[in-house]
Amino acid sequence: MMGVLVLAVVVLAPSIAAYAAQRQQIAELKADVARQEAEVARLTAERERWNDETFIVTQARERLYYVLPGEVSYLVIDDRDPAAAITADRAVSAEVTEARGDWMQTMLRSVMTAGLAPSATDAAREAADPAGTEPDPTDRPADEGNR
Repeated sequence: MMGVLVLAVVVLAPSIAAYAAQRQQIAELKADVARQEAEVARLTAERERWNDETFIVTQARERLYYVLPGEVSYLVIDDRDPAAAITADRAVSAEVTEARGDWMQTMLRSVMTAGLAPSATDAAREAADPAGTEPDPTDRPADEGNR
């Protein structure tokens, strides 16, 4: 009985090893097919985007810096070294913070600052006559205005 069992193991072992190797190869090929199908779907979606005129205009503006006639384009060049630029980008927090403050006092202070600021005509008059020798046309006597 032992001999039959050893003979069965010797005969079946290569077949079982080949079966396991084939199953592994089939699994790898299925995964490869799934990756290729995903790539085909991605490329199809990209092709559809390139059929959209708005997408083409956006790409021309972003990649090639094209502008439409009559527009002015400004290109901002970051002159910081790359390490500083990366550090500056990381400093922004994703958490929402709330600043406590008295909005009424802030608004009142803003209105008062704007209201008490000299007007452009006052500043021009002061620049033209810094000594104040010329009489102000708004300071006329009351009886002159009725003539």
